Amino acid sequence: MTTVLETLPEAPPEPKSKKNNSSHLKVIPETREMRDRIREAARVFVQGLDRSKPLVRDDSRRYAEQLLRSMGLGEQYLGFALVAVANEFWREQVAAIPFNRRLLLLPHCLKNAEGCPADYDEFGLDCKKCGACSVADFKVKAEELGYKVLVSEGTPIVLKIIVSGHVDAIVGVACLNVLEKAFDKILLAGIPCIATPLLSSNCKSTSVDDDWVFESISLKTEPIEQKTKTYMHLMRASNGMFDEPELARLAPRSRQVVGVAHNADPLAQHEAIAYDFLARGGKRSRPLITLAAYDALTGGKGTRKSEDLDLSDSVKRTALAIEAFHKASLVHDDIEDDDAFRYGQETLHRQHGIGTAINVGDYLIGLGYRLVSRERKVLGAECAADILDRLADSHMKLSEGQGAELLWREASEKALSPLDALKIYALKTAPAFEAALYSGVRLVGPADDRDKMIGDFSRNLGVAFQILNDLKDWSGDEDNKLLAGQDVLAARPTLLLALALEALSPAEKEELLSLIQTSREHGSADDMVAVNTVERVRSLYRKAKVFTKADKLVEKYRARAEAIADAVDPLEFRELLYYLVDTVLERQAAIEEEPKTFMVELGV
Repeated sequence: MTTVLETLPEAPPEPKSKKNNSSHLKVIPETREMRDRIREAARVFVQGLDRSKPLVRDDSRRYAEQLLRSMGLGEQYLGFALVAVANEFWREQVAAIPFNRRLLLLPHCLKNAEGCPADYDEFGLDCKKCGACSVADFKVKAEELGYKVLVSEGTPIVLKIIVSGHVDAIVGVACLNVLEKAFDKILLAGIPCIATPLLSSNCKSTSVDDDWVFESISLKTEPIEQKTKTYMHLMRASNGMFDEPELARLAPRSRQVVGVAHNADPLAQHEAIAYDFLARGGKRSRPLITLAAYDALTGGKGTRKSEDLDLSDSVKRTALAIEAFHKASLVHDDIEDDDAFRYGQETLHRQHGIGTAINVGDYLIGLGYRLVSRERKVLGAECAADILDRLADSHMKLSEGQGAELLWREASEKALSPLDALKIYALKTAPAFEAALYSGVRLVGPADDRDKMIGDFSRNLGVAFQILNDLKDWSGDEDNKLLAGQDVLAARPTLLLALALEALSPAEKEELLSLIQTSREHGSADDMVAVNTVERVRSLYRKAKVFTKADKLVEKYRARAEAIADAVDPLEFRELLYYLVDTVLERQAAIEEEPKTFMVELGV
């Protein structure tokens, strides 16, 4: 039998290199003398690097390997060398950022485990000056200079904090495990960041080179011209569109009521529910794609200086429309799947009822179309029509993909091949990326010569993203789900299921389908039954090696997307496509919802 792995074209001979896991290469140099030697060698090494481009994992790993070889040191120190290279790459730019625009991120494991008098609140350790450990010393020094300080394993929320616009650089202290997880998400976006590694990773009464931390905190030079390109300015612009009063300015409310009051006029209340959900949570990657594509094809000025970012209201409203469509699809998907949570809160249909939720989704669809159609005089009728046509086409494809999934779930015959699953993925996920990318390109001018490239790139990116989402479901999804294996309990036709059905014996295949059918009929009302079902399916998946196969498929689709990007001009647009591949297909799950009290502490 021919499998889906065999039918896929081979990746290009030399694709843009894949991410590598260095989790087994995190030995801290045993002596201070050796640590200092590596730091100094990194300083000299980095002087010859081009700092106009963000430092990403693949490049930094290669640099660190070269550094260790030149010093005659073993690869067990690779993690430490990675940090040393990144520190020297960013040191000058961190030092030029005012203290009050920096965040000091400290780990709770530095505290004295036996006698720490501090308590935890919603945003980390409420540290007290007691002299029992170094945490308070670092915190006091940083706050005296004007830093914002977080004492927590708060890595997942750091990007959200920076996107909010309140800090421009990070000075961190963490173990190499945490630093590895943070590396892509923080550095890929071009955020100046330096870190001091802990001397052990046992998470209890560990230690650090104190003078190294104090030196990092105190770095200061005169402001310099930004050297490294960053998408942070565009990320902030994308997120800022959903903050009041900017959201109300770009998409004025008809009822002019902010917030949902119990005694509000029903029309105002309905509008408030819709606007609240539009503004809530999410990475907002789709409107970012639209803004970034427009910027890349108009010179890429927004990746250099925030003040050079040139985005008209018409461009912003088009990007806002993309998110309105996305949020509408989430509302309807949550109803169809009866999901309980979205962005850490109860789903709209659980809060307000199915009828209201359906209507809110429909309202957001209308809002999205209106945001573009009312800009036709500014954009030009032909441009507005082309964008609306692509949005409509994407909307239909999304509905086709979701419809195919729903019909499969209701069918008595549960046959599903990997290619069937991939076709559904191409319809469910890729159209949103395509609409966002196309809109940004079309806002600049005619897009006929890029039309096929946009479709091909988006399809490969979208399919890989959906496969990663399947894999994420088995590690628990902190964004929306509280339990791993929710796709099984909802009887969704995933690629993982299709790969298992392809590989298992007839008896095991029958058992798997029976488990899926039982889950479909009874849901997860009985927690113990649900847990047992998920664990049995996990066992069958492992036997069929579906996780390994799915991971290989992610890499194949990633390589195909990167190969398409290789042939794209201009350079700014090509770099954006590479950035999208790396960020959309980033494997570390991020927590979307941050502790509100900490955001208040930052002045949000």
